[in-house]
Amino acid sequence: MAKLYGTGRRKKSIARVYLVPGTGKITINKRDINEYFGLETLKVIVRQPLVATETVDKYDVLVNVHGGGYTGQAGAVRHGIARALLHVDGEFRPVLKKAGYLTRDPRMKERKKYGLKAARRAPQFSKR
Repeated sequence: MAKLYGTGRRKKSIARVYLVPGTGKITINKRDINEYFGLETLKVIVRQPLVATETVDKYDVLVNVHGGGYTGQAGAVRHGIARALLHVDGEFRPVLKKAGYLTRDPRMKERKKYGLKAARRAPQFSKR
């Protein structure tokens, strides 16, 4: 079985995820997951689709991710892994769909508007 591919996106992050039969090693941008993501919660987020489908120790995960911050990148990697798992076995679809791992999170940063300090933050108002 060759490399199985999935693209994941969240906010400004894009992750290219490859699943290779192996022992469960996760490599992100040529670095180990423990080295790349400092927070434990982010590592848990990345592993969620593998845990849900009980394939944690069956595949090595190779990831190239760029753009955004670390939270967005973790979400993008999770999305990519979930999509790649569909190529492994279509039976995983209901499990992943129910958990919400196949849904592209549509929430993006809102653009700044003129006359305001941020997207919705107005300048301070004072009566006098």
